[in-house]
Parts: sequence; C-alpha cells; structure tokens
Amino acid sequence: MNTPHLTTALSLADRRVPVLPLRAGKVPFGNCPACRDNACGGRPNMKTPGPCTCPRPCHAWAAATTDPAVITGPGWAPLWKQAAAVAYHPGGLGLTVVDLDHAAAVAWACRTLPATRTVPTTRGEHWLYRGAMPSANAVRDGVDIKSTMVYARWLGPGTGAMTALPDAVRALVVKKPSPVRPVTVPVPTGGGECRHRTPAYLERGIAMAEQRISAATSGVHATVYRTFLAVLSTHGRCGCLTDSHAARLFAAAQTKGESVRHCMDAWSNARTALGM
Repeated sequence: MNTPHLTTALSLADRRVPVLPLRAGKVPFGNCPACRDNACGGRPNMKTPGPCTCPRPCHAWAAATTDPAVITGPGWAPLWKQAAAVAYHPGGLGLTVVDLDHAAAVAWACRTLPATRTVPTTRGEHWLYRGAMPSANAVRDGVDIKSTMVYARWLGPGTGAMTALPDAVRALVVKKPSPVRPVTVPVPTGGGECRHRTPAYLERGIAMAEQRISAATSGVHATVYRTFLAVLSTHGRCGCLTDSHAARLFAAAQTKGESVRHCMDAWSNARTALGM
C-alpha cells in the first residue's frame, strides 16, 4: 500500500523531479550496512557520491532519483513507512531554492530579489529560480541557498511564475575576502647562522610564499599554516625575517578570506612546531 509520501515521491519522479525520503528531523536515512563507514568508496552526505550502487538512499542528495523501480523497490519501500517528508535535489532539476527562514529574511528578499515562484514553509518561504549554482548556508541572517549537492524538502509546487536565477542570488555565495588589517607579528629574534648570503634569497622566498597562498583554491587554512611553517623553518632562526616580511604573508592570507586571528594562530602554531 502506498503511503502519502510515497505517492508524492512517485508523482514528482514522473515529472522528472529527483526525490528521496527524509526521516524525522529533516535528515536522510542513515547509511545502509553495505556502505557503512564509506565501505563503498563514496562520501555519505558530502559532495561526491562515489561509485555506490546500493538501492538505499545512503548518500543523501546523491541518492535522489526519478527511477520508480528504486523508489518502490525493496531497499526504499520500508523507508516510506517511516518517512517524515519527501526531499528533492534542486540542482539535479536545474533549480535554485533561496530558503528564507523567518519574516525578516522574507522582507529582505522582497526588497532585494526579483519576484519568482514562492513556497510557504513553517517559518518563512522558499523562493525558486530557474538555474543551478553552488549551495551555501547562512549567506545572510536566515537565508540559505539550496541547489547543487544538497536536498530540500518538498513543500508543494508553490505559486507564481518561476524566473531565471539572478546575479543577486549568485553573488550571495561569493566569499568576500576579509579586509587586510595591519598587525604586529611576533618574529623570532634569530641568533643562528645566516644562510641567505644575499637579501635576494630572502625576498625570493617571501615572494614565493605569497604566491603559494594567493594561488590556493581549496584548503586555504592548511596552505597558510604550511607556508608559514616553511618560511619560519628557512628564514626564522637567523634574525633576517622582519615584521614587514611577516605582515606581507598575513596580508596575502587575509586576501584569501583568512581572519587576523587565524593568521596569528597559524603563525604561533608554526613557531611552536619548530621549537621557536
């Protein structure tokens, strides 16, 4: 016998909407035994679904499907009896959901974003746009972006004409670099033998370190720490490294979005690791 959620899921799948069941708390069902602890090679609830072929929804958004054989199959059928809601993958449908979590967020959207299809939620609204983009949480107070690599609850078709995804929404997930602020950086006083021989050696090392930080496209925290560690290891014991050199490294890190506090922590941790 079909449950209401299963009936909804099959209706959505027939319209090419990729769906999955949610349990209480608006979260997917847990990994199946075959995929427990990533045994299948995938990354449950993360950005890469991996090679898993299990019929259960063990990879959250990546499990969303339009295949009725999976939806009603032996892996999923028992879950619909326990399901608390139906979810779908907006990005898989080529959509973006602007999740407005309270009245103030809705008021902001009304002032800022172009009108589009809206769906009422428990506390606010979902605004749906045509076009997919990277997802992000808390892009401002009470506003989440749900599109690729996430799921959203199905709360009905909504009302109003759906419009194209505007640049104003895309801009919400662009990380703005922290303003570069001058800081006083503790630099080792030195006393060891200088291996630089010429000032150009030190200058080249600092320039290369700035370039390494600026080129980081992921793992910025780790890149900053490793770069600080390398600079201090090479230039931190003889006294040639000055406050201005360290400030240049901090400035490079801040342009990548690092806070002054994180820069200070990374610098201190690197010095500790080298026994300085």
